[in-house]
Amino acid sequence: MKSWHCIVGILLITAMTLLIEIPSDTWLTSATLSLILGTAALAYMAVAALLASRSRGVEVLFGGLDRVYETHKWLGIWALVFASYHFVFKANLDVWHSVPILEMSKYWTRLVRQLSYVALGMIVLLALNRNIPYGLWRWWHKLSGPLFLIVILHWLSFKSPMTLSNPAGIWLALLCGAGVLAAFYKLLLYPFIATAGEYKVSAVSLGKNSLSLELEPIHSGFTFKAGQFAFLAMKEKGLREPHPFTIAAAHSDSGRIKFVIRALGDYTQKLRDQVKVGMLADIYAPYGRFKRQPGAEREIWIGGGVGISPFISWLQDTSASHFDNATLVYCFNPSRAFPSVELLQGMAEKRGVEFVGNGGGVDQLAETVRQATTQTDPAQIHVSFCGPKGLMSRVRELMHESGIPEGNLHYEFFEFR
Repeated sequence: MKSWHCIVGILLITAMTLLIEIPSDTWLTSATLSLILGTAALAYMAVAALLASRSRGVEVLFGGLDRVYETHKWLGIWALVFASYHFVFKANLDVWHSVPILEMSKYWTRLVRQLSYVALGMIVLLALNRNIPYGLWRWWHKLSGPLFLIVILHWLSFKSPMTLSNPAGIWLALLCGAGVLAAFYKLLLYPFIATAGEYKVSAVSLGKNSLSLELEPIHSGFTFKAGQFAFLAMKEKGLREPHPFTIAAAHSDSGRIKFVIRALGDYTQKLRDQVKVGMLADIYAPYGRFKRQPGAEREIWIGGGVGISPFISWLQDTSASHFDNATLVYCFNPSRAFPSVELLQGMAEKRGVEFVGNGGGVDQLAETVRQATTQTDPAQIHVSFCGPKGLMSRVRELMHESGIPEGNLHYEFFEFR
């Protein structure tokens, strides 16, 4: 499922269930549009809470947790847009014979209406503000669940043609009920139910603004597939917030896992400065569905910066085969390449994968893509990408220029926040 499938689908269902409850001669009014958009905004918030629960079923439906969080973000943005229209224009007409589901005084009804809009605005703006330190941002974002309850109270207390027994009321009640349960689970139960295991740091390697962590399970590890990621939560003051990192290792019987981390934010910089061998961590995993394309005649793997991590795990996957048709392109900044180009080249050569370093100067990425199309039918070339969005735009351009179908691009979103 794509983000727009979810957004448009919810809007259409909401609109249809509402329109059958009001006279058709009032459909083309600002009040009807306000009612539809306001109701859709609440539905978006409910589904966003459901997606944030990290449910396995939801991840499968969207094709990966990175897609789930991308949809979660857009649901919040469109909820704020729709709620803004709903806040400005009255969502009621006298001919509708509207009544509130929950009777409240005019003062509290008006106050809850205003607070619900402020609450939604705070949720979305805090979620999108990258200047807030991660630790503070995470705790503010935890308020999304309680603030969601204020918006539900607004729905129940304002006059509308909806009741809990008509299609629109049932639709919204089901979504809000699921959203509240999901928010409760994520806020209070997730750390106890979803913890995959307790680990101990066994090795630390530092680079310039980067680090490599190896961890071993205290009791038993978890199974995972090459290319998946985990949420790492160190059991140290200031480092307890779960943070997503790709597992840069293939599964082994020892349960050992490895992370390659770029220290660019406040959390990762603090992690680089403070982490030591022997520290304990909780790891929530595995997540992600970034995998190789079986049967592809030619594969091009493109890793940008720390986006090289899933390809490291692919190279170490002893259960995989057909490496001779793959080319690994490592896009890096020469002043802070980590892992080193030499190390990656050695790993690639060991598995029979062609290695290309793209660190400035000649555009080796463009040359690699163009050369591949002279040797293989472009329709049979599959590109797997993990890296910054700017680099992904460049990859799309090169694929278009070379005639490689857009559907042959497989990627994982580089950032969640």
